[in-house]
Amino acid sequence: MKRKTFFLFSSIAIGCFSLLPFLWFVLTSWKTPSEIEAIPPQIIPSFYWGFYRSALEQYGLLRYMGNSVIVAGATTLFTIAIGSLAAYALARFRLSWTRFYLMLLLAISMFPQIAVAGPVWRILNYLNWLNSYHGVIAAYITLSLPMGIWIMTTFFKELPYEVEEAALVDGCTRLQVLWKVVLPLAAPGLFTAAILIFIHAWNEFFFALLILTNPTLQTLPVGIALFPGEYTMPWGEIAAASTMATLPLVFLTLLFQRRIVRGLSAGAVKG
Repeated sequence: MKRKTFFLFSSIAIGCFSLLPFLWFVLTSWKTPSEIEAIPPQIIPSFYWGFYRSALEQYGLLRYMGNSVIVAGATTLFTIAIGSLAAYALARFRLSWTRFYLMLLLAISMFPQIAVAGPVWRILNYLNWLNSYHGVIAAYITLSLPMGIWIMTTFFKELPYEVEEAALVDGCTRLQVLWKVVLPLAAPGLFTAAILIFIHAWNEFFFALLILTNPTLQTLPVGIALFPGEYTMPWGEIAAASTMATLPLVFLTLLFQRRIVRGLSAGAVKG
């Protein structure tokens, strides 16, 4: 009983500590300009909504959100489509180098972004894809594929092969088996991979800053970071924009938390 109580209070303390920066930005977004500059800081805001209106009307926050939806959504769809084919091949075809390839994918996903920034920029510049949606989407797909393939391969390996054999005996091709049998059964894993890929593409900053220099195409993280200020930083607008940028991810996580947990743990235990 004492151990459970200790674990409960520890979890609550860690959760509160992790949420503290986000809660501080939310409270800051509701303060007046004088309350933001007050010393000592004022904790309880006056629920002033002017910064939200300014972020939407003056700084073009909706345009940045639309760009992020396009980029993150397209990245997720293409990564799942391409990664599912590669993951199915790695899971079902007995190849001697499968384990090495998966370890190589894991190693590639750990590369610092600055290490590949030069080659990525040169390739996109050669293709004339800089300052374009397809340029940043292509870069994001390259970054997301290792993680997506790794997650989906784990789930495909856990599916019973007997079901696929029955479909093959009935006359289905490999692609039909993948589309009609494997993907529906692996839906929790696909959903988990899609959510993680979407969150990564939504929050990515470095390559978006490198590739998209046109303000009309910039995504949320870059747009918020480059909010202009005449004499000082517009902290109120930045706090309001950051709150609005984070809320969709919080909503998705709370709405689909059971599926995400189920998807992350489904491949951990072999039945």
